[in-house]
Amino acid sequence: MARHVGGRGWYGKVAGAAAGVTLLATGASVWSAQAGSADTPSPKESATASVVTPVADTIAHASEAGPRGINITIDDGPDPKWTPQVLDLLRQYGVKATFCMVGTQAQAHPDLVKKVVAAGHRLCDHTVSHNTAMDKASETYQSQQILDAERMITKASGGVRPMYYRAPGGAFTPYSRQLAASRGMRPLGWNVDSKDFERPGTDAIVATVRREVHGGPTLLFHDAGGDRGQTVAALRRLLPWLKNQGYTFGFPTR
Repeated sequence: MARHVGGRGWYGKVAGAAAGVTLLATGASVWSAQAGSADTPSPKESATASVVTPVADTIAHASEAGPRGINITIDDGPDPKWTPQVLDLLRQYGVKATFCMVGTQAQAHPDLVKKVVAAGHRLCDHTVSHNTAMDKASETYQSQQILDAERMITKASGGVRPMYYRAPGGAFTPYSRQLAASRGMRPLGWNVDSKDFERPGTDAIVATVRREVHGGPTLLFHDAGGDRGQTVAALRRLLPWLKNQGYTFGFPTR
């Protein structure tokens, strides 16, 4: 998978906010199979909150929707300007997506995390500070980034845990994959990088996806990290086009 480099200065600002975050306690809230519920767990539910079902540690690319399935994945948010616009488009076209959230962003905007969950979308752990050199860092650092983000996203959602883990820039390691999988988060890759983070223009984003979608079902977009107006405009064109091509929208396999 291509590693994103450059243009990540925005994450230097959130990295400082992450410095004081403590490590995740082992009694994290269990993920609910019905991601639409963002209410605080009842006492009965809390009694089983320590139960986590491990998943495979291989990097997922396939879709639960089958051979004509498409997985829309949205990275780096939530963002108060762009995430609501993405949610509006997804609702308009009846599409469910997977939101790979940066921990500090989730912590800063819990209302948006809850809106994502309430709309039936799935959550993905995208670390605390989006360090694309994570694979060069110590296991202690990797653990802190993954587990603290899991805790932050779960708290922001009202108790719904992330179902996936996506390494920033695809910087997975065997350790990070195994750790995430042990927490019930399937490592999540992508097949089609829309290149929207580089802001090449709406036409270029649309052309990239149309050209490469045959290569696999998991599409990568962003709803934070800068001006995402081109992403919103591209999704407005791509979602109906994908439907017209006979694709169905689903979630990545777990």
